[in-house]
Amino acid sequence: MTQQIIVGLIVALAAFYAVWRWMPAGWRRAAAARLASGSQRAGLVDAQRAQQLAASLAKSSGCGSCDSCGSCSTPADSSAQARHNTPAH
Repeated sequence: MTQQIIVGLIVALAAFYAVWRWMPAGWRRAAAARLASGSQRAGLVDAQRAQQLAASLAKSSGCGSCDSCGSCSTPADSSAQARHNTPAH
């Protein structure tokens, strides 16, 4: 019985992580702000730590195929990188 509860918790946490990761950025920022303010109201963190928590949770998660987020590099850097990585013929 204990093993089934532990496995259920692991699966639930993995599902929550997947939903959070693939959530649209606007929703993620709003959810992060609500979570941080709720933890502050509950007395778990102070105001400064709540702001840090919201900022940390709202960050995009790595680089994907989109070019509009700007989290990887500036457009000038990426075009220079592309020219640099192109093999010479």
